[in-house]
Amino acid sequence: MVRPAWAGRLASLYVTNARVISVNVGRGKDAAWAGQLRRTAIDKRPVPGPVEVGWLGLAGDEQSDTENHGGREQALYAYGREDLDWWVEQLSRELAGGMFGENITTGGVDVTGTLIGEIWQLGTAVVQVTSPRIPCVVFAGWLDEHHWVKRFASAGRPGAYLRVLEQGAVQAGDRLEVISRPDERVTIAESMIAYYGDAELMRRLLRVAGRSTKWDEIAVAVLGRAVPARGSDPPGPQHGLPASSQAASRAR
Repeated sequence: MVRPAWAGRLASLYVTNARVISVNVGRGKDAAWAGQLRRTAIDKRPVPGPVEVGWLGLAGDEQSDTENHGGREQALYAYGREDLDWWVEQLSRELAGGMFGENITTGGVDVTGTLIGEIWQLGTAVVQVTSPRIPCVVFAGWLDEHHWVKRFASAGRPGAYLRVLEQGAVQAGDRLEVISRPDERVTIAESMIAYYGDAELMRRLLRVAGRSTKWDEIAVAVLGRAVPARGSDPPGPQHGLPASSQAASRAR
């Protein structure tokens, strides 16, 4: 297979020991706590062997709230085992791979510090970081932790949504290689701050090649209103990045 020009350009960016800890899929289930839809596929479980990675995500996986999850811009969700372990300490409970609804549990890579627009080799698939995970009422209901939306947002460890650039397959144990990084550097953690109202970061984000197309909609809401001071409470629960430009400014 002939790869695009960027495929081997920055092999030196390979992160030593970065790998896939588990590949996690789930099907939709009815749940009284799952918001207005009353249905969720947040319960992701590790699966053995290679799993096909398509344009819309993993084979055998499902998203119940398709308006706000999934699609080409959020085909996969990755979360770091290191961040899960940090939450183990905070919550005093065990957290298996997939517990945060992630499709890919990574190890040896700082997912929080990855850049919007960064491109990864993931097994035989090629993916691109597009946006952070914004906590929602379904996530809160699933974890059943007090003030979970606010706590997750304030922790600044949101994980990363991924766009699929090349279909392939991935399995536990595969290495994760950083292929390229954009010239404009906005980390996953910073992009979450931009989402919650930081105009300076949002303007930088709009210059990032490879960002989610939804950022252009969100920017209308962020740049069109007064920017709250950093450290103020985040706005109310959302389901991923919003489908409309109004969603970023809904009140809790």
